[in-house]
Amino acid sequence: MIKKWSYFLGLSLFIAVVSSGFKTNDAKQFGRIEGFHLAEDEITNYTVPTVDETAKINYNFPFTGKSYIGFKQAIAIKESQGLYKLVNPFGYMGKYQFGKSALRAVGIRDTKKFLNSPQLQERAFKALLSKNKWELRKEIKGYEGKVINGVKITESGLLAAAHLGGAGSVKKYLRSNGTQGFKDGFGTSLRSYMKKFGGYDTSNIIANPNPKVKLD
Repeated sequence: MIKKWSYFLGLSLFIAVVSSGFKTNDAKQFGRIEGFHLAEDEITNYTVPTVDETAKINYNFPFTGKSYIGFKQAIAIKESQGLYKLVNPFGYMGKYQFGKSALRAVGIRDTKKFLNSPQLQERAFKALLSKNKWELRKEIKGYEGKVINGVKITESGLLAAAHLGGAGSVKKYLRSNGTQGFKDGFGTSLRSYMKKFGGYDTSNIIANPNPKVKLD
């Protein structure tokens, strides 16, 4: 109880100190931005919640867990921090960091349009997963559940690794029992992706040998 009152008292004092720091000559010095200042005859009022009101608030944040949504968001954060327009030093583009060859594999040649369309990027990611699932269909069936280099092999882990280094690199890694591994330009390994992104539900991805993205 004391901690909550201390918080609101501190918040009120902070607002008072910050407000006192704004002088009228600041607006003249930097120029007023229309809609972001008060006229001389305007008064602003604010309130803070009481202790009882705060106690009744229920925070309900979405939890994606090991779902497909959780999988693709985890990949996006690792690849680009979720930034659709990011292009890395090696030329990989977008939220999921596609190379030009991967884009061509799913029917996309206009990289400018790709970078400026979040919808196109999401479709491309799902299409590439479909293609990689087809390419790795035998490996998924034959290796899922086994442990290689201390990592349990799962479908989502294999699909993530294929997104990093291609399905061919994943096949080579599995068949060599983990002795022949791939690393990207930043030193990220297939093994690390298999471990980090293992155990997600990617059952909704339909294996397709030649998926093409709808370009609108």
